[in-house]
Amino acid sequence: MKRLLIAATILCTVILIIPTMLVLFVSETEETTTSTVRSVAVDQPEEKWSYNPEDDMTVAVFRSQQNEIEELPLEQYVMGVVASEMHPNFEMEALKAQAMTARTYMVKNILQPRDVQVPDGAMVTDTVTHQVYQSEVELKEKWGADFDLYMARIQEAVLSTQGQVLTYEGEPIDAMFFSTSNGYTENSEDYWHSEFPYLRSVESPWDQSSPRFTAEKMVSVAEFQNRLGVALPEDGSVGTIVERTDGGRVAKVVIGGKELSGRQVREKLELDSSDFQWQRQGDQIAIQTRGWGHGVGMSQYGADGMAKEGKSYEDILVHYYRGVEIEALDPFIAQMTAKAE
Repeated sequence: MKRLLIAATILCTVILIIPTMLVLFVSETEETTTSTVRSVAVDQPEEKWSYNPEDDMTVAVFRSQQNEIEELPLEQYVMGVVASEMHPNFEMEALKAQAMTARTYMVKNILQPRDVQVPDGAMVTDTVTHQVYQSEVELKEKWGADFDLYMARIQEAVLSTQGQVLTYEGEPIDAMFFSTSNGYTENSEDYWHSEFPYLRSVESPWDQSSPRFTAEKMVSVAEFQNRLGVALPEDGSVGTIVERTDGGRVAKVVIGGKELSGRQVREKLELDSSDFQWQRQGDQIAIQTRGWGHGVGMSQYGADGMAKEGKSYEDILVHYYRGVEIEALDPFIAQMTAKAE
């Protein structure tokens, strides 16, 4: 009898302890799993990058609104350009690609200044003539409460690529970029006169997600004729698009016997793109465009689309700039310093 009582007591104890152990085990497992998920979800850089502005070379930017020249370290200038030219919410690899283009553009401009007049003592302007640049003070006003979050992303993109430039046959390239393609980028000579082997027309299907992939603009007949310096035909037509580029944009049009390039039409009518078509609707002309920008070089929305598919900034850059390499900036520092003096 005594043995039966002892056995029953042990059995009850086991029955009570096992569920408790299971609950404790499950709770600990759930806590560990939740902790892991949280750490993965946090968007933090994998490592910190050291940067001392005092060791960086100085660049001089003409501030068009202030009418003064601002001197600042190169990488800080690149931060101001990336923050101004691409939204901080773009994918990190796209932001890194933008940092590479901004840095390379500036380096190229120092070594071989473009045929654009800038005030004495300045290297570039802060406008679309070169690259849009805004200071931290301006960005704080622009972003408000989001400044710290956005600036952390910009700093990561720039400092994780610091000291790197894009080269072709050992020389920094003209790292052109724009917002949105029509599905293809443009050969450089089809928009400008110069032909560059690395600025070739390539596919860019990711741009369809851009809010500016398509647009329509209404222009009065009178304004259309005045801006283009043409007389429209009496038959109610607008003109004939006689040639398109490899990138699908308008190369030549003939309006009332006058030949114009697609670029001329785009700039004179202030269209989003030189990929356009049009119809006359009474005393108005409806013009539909695809894409936004000149179309040469890296598409920003294309870069973001590639990054969303898991492509790295290196993948993005070698897609949009054919035959280029990513090299260290160091070999060009002495040349840039000599040019800047």
